[in-house]
Amino acid sequence: MKKLSLLIFSLIPLVASASNDVTQLEGSFKVGPAIILIFILSLFILVGLLFRAKDTTDYYAAGRRISRVGSGMAIASNWMSAASFLGMAALMYGTGYHGLSYVVGWTGGYVLLLILMAGQIRRYGKYTAADFIGDRYYSKTLRTIGAVIAILISIAYAVGQFGGIGLMFKWVMGIEYNLAVIIGGSVVLAYTLISGMLGVTKNMQIQYVIIISSFMIPLFLLTYKFDYFWLVPQIGYGSAVQDIVEGIQISEKSGLMNSLGHHFAIVPSPEYAMPWDPSTGQTFFQWMAIAFSLMIGTAGLPHVIQRFYVVPKARDARWSVVWGLFFICLLYWSAPVYSALGTILSANPEVGKLSPDAIVVYTAQLGNINPLIVGLLAAGGVSAAFSTTSGLLVAGSSAFAHDLYVKVINPMARPKTQMKVARIGTLLMAVIITVIAMVDLALIAQLVAIAFSMAGCTIFPLFLLGIWWSGSNRAGAKAGLIVGGTVTLISLTYLVGARAGWTLPYNDFITYYLGAWYFAWIGAPLAIAANIIVSKLTDETPLEIRQFLIEKVHS
Repeated sequence: MKKLSLLIFSLIPLVASASNDVTQLEGSFKVGPAIILIFILSLFILVGLLFRAKDTTDYYAAGRRISRVGSGMAIASNWMSAASFLGMAALMYGTGYHGLSYVVGWTGGYVLLLILMAGQIRRYGKYTAADFIGDRYYSKTLRTIGAVIAILISIAYAVGQFGGIGLMFKWVMGIEYNLAVIIGGSVVLAYTLISGMLGVTKNMQIQYVIIISSFMIPLFLLTYKFDYFWLVPQIGYGSAVQDIVEGIQISEKSGLMNSLGHHFAIVPSPEYAMPWDPSTGQTFFQWMAIAFSLMIGTAGLPHVIQRFYVVPKARDARWSVVWGLFFICLLYWSAPVYSALGTILSANPEVGKLSPDAIVVYTAQLGNINPLIVGLLAAGGVSAAFSTTSGLLVAGSSAFAHDLYVKVINPMARPKTQMKVARIGTLLMAVIITVIAMVDLALIAQLVAIAFSMAGCTIFPLFLLGIWWSGSNRAGAKAGLIVGGTVTLISLTYLVGARAGWTLPYNDFITYYLGAWYFAWIGAPLAIAANIIVSKLTDETPLEIRQFLIEKVHS
């Protein structure tokens, strides 16, 4: 520790000397932030080596020995992805009040998990989401389909994270976006391959501390500097919104300027605080559909569900959700502040509309915050993307190795072979994610929302009915998957078609009511209904499964 402290203090003069570079919004290599970033990434790899997976239990479920608070921190870190750290402020910067639907949906999803699933999932005692599906619905076919869905969801979710990693590496290093994605993705792949779930979970605990401290420190400084209630920035945010709505005259805060020398002023923008005003381009239906889809999608994400298998007991699983919600809310209550201050600081026409996905870092820069702290903020964004991406890679590779290879293809595989297959699956996923991330499909939070709707239409109905209704059987599960999968396929076809310039029938109707960010609002209820109807019309669930649910899961 003494040597580590000496190293850190020796770097401070070099970091401080980089201030001129940091104040440039684009295009330059920033020495200070680069040093911070390299130090943090080296720390992640070191932790991965110290806590590397020694067997399959370590790789899939962290040896099932993570504490409640530690698991809560890991849940929060795993959850607070680039979509949370960068994406929420980006959405509110671009759409104002409408962006709060993402905050409501994502937070509400954990409440749903706490009430309906956390303890029951742990008591069921499996490793992965597909493991539960295959066992509960007594079907190798459903296990295979569940594993494929888990992999697809993990890929869809991780694309947004790789995008966030690329943006931050681009900002720090001044390199081209695609190269930034490749470099950042290679680092997260390296330490995930080494560590598995055990090392990833230990890293997530460290990453949470980095994420929340790097996110909160600039807020205290920004709200203090621009004369808002800085002791609790989340309260000061209300005054900032009022200033956006009513406007700020130059004379009112004449001594305050952004880092480019522009006065702290903005013309009245009442649409910023209007939830479904025509000028925002959003409607009440879309707000509610997004919130609902994200809520049920949260309860169906494979990498979130898998976190409940790393604690010793069911009670620990419930408490880990409580701690996770507390840690998550610290960041979620704070993200809107960046969007409000960023809107004011970038209001001058000379600044122009900034890249929404980088507005958190740009706000700190325009607020003339110390370069060292801006660099820490960028490193926090990378940590957020890394923590979620590593969890997704482990969840996807576990589905590939445990559920497809071991349970379906080669049941006699030795643990060493399983580990090898898991690492091959991780590598393949990382390559696919990197290629897709290089295509500019949407904002980070919107890309992530696709994964949530996919999970809400497919995995959530299987877990909800599988846990709480013993009458749900194999045929019903297949019917529900067909219906939910069909809705998913239609929505994604129209999304890809829109990007490719295709002319598809009923385009306006489908893109509005089955938008790629919220199609689970209808897909999930239809899948649940199909499951119930078909289950009622077919053979009853086997007695041993109904008995296990009563005695073990709901005891």
